[in-house]
Amino acid sequence: MANTLRISVDTGGTFTDVIGIDGETGDVHVVKTPSDREDPSRALLTGIEKVLTQANRGFDSVEMVVHGTTTATNAVLEHEFGGIGLLVTEGFRHIIEIARQSVPDGYGNSFFWVKPPRIVPLHLVREVPERLTYDGSVHRELDEAAVLSAVRELVDAGVTRLGVCLLHSYANPMHEQRIGELLKEAFPGLFVSLSSTVLPEYREYERAMTTLLDVMVKPYCRTYLDRAHQELRARSGELPFLIMQSNGGVVSARAAGEKPVTMLLSGPAGGVLGAIESARGAGIKNIITLDVGGTSTDVALIEDLTIRLTSETVIENYPVKIPMIDIATVGTGGGSLAWVGPNGALKVGPKSAGAVPGPICYRRGGELPTVTDAAAVLGYFPASLVGGDLLLDRASAHSVFHEFGANWDLSAEEIAAGVLEVAVAGQVAGIRQVSTLKGRDPGDYTLVAFGGAGPLLATEVADFLGMTSVLVPPNPGNLSAFGLQVTDVKRDYVRTFVRQVADGVDAEVTPVWQELERQGRDELSEEGINAAGVELIRGADLRYVGEGYEVSVSIPAGVSNEDSLAAVTAEFHAEHDRIYGFSYEGKQEVEIVNLRVQAIGRLHRPELVGVPASTGPVEPAARREVYWRGVGQQDCAIYQRSELGAGSRISGPCVVEEYGATVVVPAHWAASTDSFGNLIMVRRQA
Repeated sequence: MANTLRISVDTGGTFTDVIGIDGETGDVHVVKTPSDREDPSRALLTGIEKVLTQANRGFDSVEMVVHGTTTATNAVLEHEFGGIGLLVTEGFRHIIEIARQSVPDGYGNSFFWVKPPRIVPLHLVREVPERLTYDGSVHRELDEAAVLSAVRELVDAGVTRLGVCLLHSYANPMHEQRIGELLKEAFPGLFVSLSSTVLPEYREYERAMTTLLDVMVKPYCRTYLDRAHQELRARSGELPFLIMQSNGGVVSARAAGEKPVTMLLSGPAGGVLGAIESARGAGIKNIITLDVGGTSTDVALIEDLTIRLTSETVIENYPVKIPMIDIATVGTGGGSLAWVGPNGALKVGPKSAGAVPGPICYRRGGELPTVTDAAAVLGYFPASLVGGDLLLDRASAHSVFHEFGANWDLSAEEIAAGVLEVAVAGQVAGIRQVSTLKGRDPGDYTLVAFGGAGPLLATEVADFLGMTSVLVPPNPGNLSAFGLQVTDVKRDYVRTFVRQVADGVDAEVTPVWQELERQGRDELSEEGINAAGVELIRGADLRYVGEGYEVSVSIPAGVSNEDSLAAVTAEFHAEHDRIYGFSYEGKQEVEIVNLRVQAIGRLHRPELVGVPASTGPVEPAARREVYWRGVGQQDCAIYQRSELGAGSRISGPCVVEEYGATVVVPAHWAASTDSFGNLIMVRRQA
């Protein structure tokens, strides 16, 4: 049998979502299975087996497996920082403590701000005698004996993961590379990340933090990726096993395990790609994505269906300076725990019930109230989820919420509605990070809601932000898995190169770009990409002389060497004006900070499949009592998504049920289905 089944697997905090698309028939097979925190590879394989059973196929029919995950993101959100150490240049022991001496939103708005937990406490930071100057020349040789002694102390103190960030190693990696060689020989069981490999850029604090996040998730990600790859090989031989990166491209599992920090927004990146494809089918160009999973919510703003990358991402106040899709993440998801704050206020997240024990209503031993339990108490859910595989215990959830509500003298339904409102407020704050704080009005965009809990909360989020339209794609609970199938192989390369743009600098800049391009071609060749399928995009980080921060821009392939610097400078002026509302073109000198190249290897993408036209007015499959905040209990129509053909129209208040998600349509919203099965909700005029 020909290998025609492309399978994608998105591992979330609560569920692992899997989609199989048949290359011959176009049939789509969708399943969900509980995630396994201890070993995500087990849930990955279980999900693939379920898809193959549904498709009546064997492992010999699998053409490719693409994988995305929130595993790394969730580890950061839940502060799993144990056993991490740091090596720095002598005299720089407090680099993490000092950080940037800044607080969110300025001191006036952050009077009660508390510094987040340090990834590495000060007693697990060691200095090593060595020194490089800014241009990479050696001022003081590396003391190898001191390195081994310092690391021995850290290992004896329980360190199993070590980040190395030496001053100016981006300009000359020789000392860090030598440390890597020494540690590989003396401490073979120690996981090590070198900043010159992870992020060869200047700015020591950001480089140190990115390196620490890389080594933090390295043992976990590398171990389970290796295990999954071995199991796949045992079942189907050598087949491509690709991992989604935060930049919206994929790489081999081997490459991802070597630099797992690139996976930090792996699952969310797949969701953004899937949302773009759905919006393209609906004829919508400007969107804001709302991806609500079990542990977190990820949001992104997309204009003209074009992804924008950023290297200024912050996850839970920790900077991650690698190219990523511009996504904001907040610690609120379907499994987020509701709790009473120190001042008696209702709080939701960032702690999550995860897949085990999970929400109370999942019958797996959960005892603490979650967002999912709140939705069950309000009557949003049927008696079971995911096609009947997950029976719900609404009575137990109601009992716990009855006790929880007593803290504020509220009924179970009232406090459940409050939990959803607080959860939505956190998601709204995330959307404002990518919209209003960047000069964009959310009301000008369509909200694309997906993930297991995105369609559940979408209209309430839209109401908060003054948005009037919401798009819920087909199979929204598995959209991130679908997005993994509409991507390409991507690698990003960067070199710090501080120069003012002036006559003659082209001769210095072009060889650096060419060297990065050579590296890209070589590595894509190792990934099995034919040279004819490779696209190289040059870019740079630039700023006006005197500015403290730079702007990243890129230029399309095909621009000649002679014109590249002029093209990237022109793009900088335009982008500066777009972001900040002004430019100093012709008035202020421009300075290069970093040179970049993105190497792209094109992959085949599945096409969207249309749905049959509606044959008449759609009838509710059932009716159920649902609690609405400010209204109370109300008898509502319950529709099945599979019964909504192209052109179907329904009005709230109602609930739309499907395999992996539940769509809540309040009284002031109406919905219709387009030719590709997208559910388009529109807020009705008062």
